[in-house]
Amino acid sequence: MAKRVVVKIEKLTKGRKISLRELSRLSDVRHAALSELANGKRESISFAHIERIAEALNIRDIREIIDIMDTEE
Repeated sequence: MAKRVVVKIEKLTKGRKISLRELSRLSDVRHAALSELANGKRESISFAHIERIAEALNIRDIREIIDIMDTEE
């Protein structure tokens, strides 16, 4: 079974009761990039973006931002 990295943007925003726009403002990551990640239209994220999101939301464990899921091939 193949693996896929998933960026948990929607879970982060809902869990912290903030909008994508607010996360964008706090993390200095483009709103469009966050929106594409949240909607599954973008499959890659840079380490710099992960670092900025973690810093903006005071996250110490990367697993709060990304996860590895099994995929059906």
